Amino acid sequence: MVAAADAQNYAQKLGITHGLVVQELGWDEDVDDDLRADVEESIGSDLVDEDSDEVVDVVLLWWRDGDGDLVDALMDAIGPLADEGFVWVLTPKTGHPGHVEPSEIAESAPTAGLTQTSAIALGSWAGSRLVQPKAPSKQR
Repeated sequence: MVAAADAQNYAQKLGITHGLVVQELGWDEDVDDDLRADVEESIGSDLVDEDSDEVVDVVLLWWRDGDGDLVDALMDAIGPLADEGFVWVLTPKTGHPGHVEPSEIAESAPTAGLTQTSAIALGSWAGSRLVQPKAPSKQR
């Protein structure tokens, strides 16, 4: 029981709970399989792949230096995203192959119409949470 309590609870750190639809983009052999398994266990189903046309609550975007244009990838990520949904850009931590400077995410997010709300450490990966701006409320 102690080992389970000491284990990383990645889904909880990511704000992912049972019943959410989570899409995974940018998968490659270097992704954190423990993180993926924890998310799948928490949501109670498999991750949705990039070919799905479902509306999703969360997008996990694995991103590495050299993967292309982050703005384009973010635009693709928000296409199926629910209004209250969010995107986690998961990048290798500093010192790991494929590391992406945080400034690249900070500069790309607004261009794609997103706002960064937090950043967390996830094992050998770093996560940046991006959300769509809330529509202004109409006042009379």
